[in-house]
Amino acid sequence: AGGIAGVCVDLILFPLDTIKTRLQSPQGFKKAGGFRGIYAGVPSAAVGSFPNAAAFFVTYEYVKCLLHTASPPYLSPVTHMAAASFGEVVACLIRVPSEVVKQRAQVSPSSSTFQVLSNTLYRE
Repeated sequence: AGGIAGVCVDLILFPLDTIKTRLQSPQGFKKAGGFRGIYAGVPSAAVGSFPNAAAFFVTYEYVKCLLHTASPPYLSPVTHMAAASFGEVVACLIRVPSEVVKQRAQVSPSSSTFQVLSNTLYRE
């Protein structure tokens, strides 16, 4: 459920993210593509979104269960904060590489997502 929710949110908000990324681009909004190719980079977002959200929720629930059994009830907020923190760390292992590819594809709409991925893997 977390994976599906993540994909839906990312796909709905993707055009706004593209505009934001292009506005922040050092080459300027127009040279980065303007409003053209507003869904450039969406494959990397879609592919990375499901495992990212799923990894967060699986880790969150697992750590919450581990900590909940070993702690008194008044520490419940701390348990949730710690579980969410661990979930974010694990999710970042997936999110960061897919974000790099997505943002590079957004500011370079003439290249396909696969070309951007190949280039990134080759150079970095």
